Amino acid sequence: MVEQSGAQAPADALAQSFVAFAVSAGVLRFGEFKTKAGRLSPYFFNAGLFDDGAKLGKLAQFYAQRILASGMSFDMIFGPAYKGIPLGAAVAIELARLGHNVPFAYNRKEAKDHGEGGTLVGAPLKGRVLIVDDVMSAGTAARESIALIQAAGATAHGVAIALDRQEMATGPGPDGTLVDLPHSAVQFVREQLGLQVCAIARLTDLLQYLHTSQDSGGAAAHYANVLAYRQRYGVSDPG
Repeated sequence: MVEQSGAQAPADALAQSFVAFAVSAGVLRFGEFKTKAGRLSPYFFNAGLFDDGAKLGKLAQFYAQRILASGMSFDMIFGPAYKGIPLGAAVAIELARLGHNVPFAYNRKEAKDHGEGGTLVGAPLKGRVLIVDDVMSAGTAARESIALIQAAGATAHGVAIALDRQEMATGPGPDGTLVDLPHSAVQFVREQLGLQVCAIARLTDLLQYLHTSQDSGGAAAHYANVLAYRQRYGVSDPG
């Protein structure tokens, strides 16, 4: 069980270090990218590009620092398929290295009909469960994880993600087409699903990085585009 109340690092400093790391690793890119909501985003975050041992290990360090600094209490980690599986495993290893050894489990997309069977792998789901994933787009993945966790008799307690885009989620309108909603996916998970959420960095941290960076491989030139996107699709989020 993890019980923490003190901060390990200033939130802004940790976020700035993480954004710089994501840019240098090629995980955070700038240009024009179409999102699932059909928006043209001036930046793209692809956690799948943390694709070697060194990058994944450093990423896990950022997650662990943010989780411990958040003050969240939890009993085990759950990594939802597919990206959440290596992320959850890496974070569990890093937390153990820091003296906080907790059980870890993950799910399969398709149930296994031989061997141990079922869709869940790893430690039995019990107690307060922390879900570890990369980003939130609409909160759909979080709802699926919550259902799995509750079905096993455990409690989904919180979610840890790498980046909070701080932008409006989308949902079906009266005619079935996608419309902008007044809240973000993170706000939905917090306010409607009742889970705590901690993110290593947010869009506001990315904007600060772009605004203050002196040598970021040209990334500072993208500040105006990212700011315009934030003004168009961003949500009011003081937290």
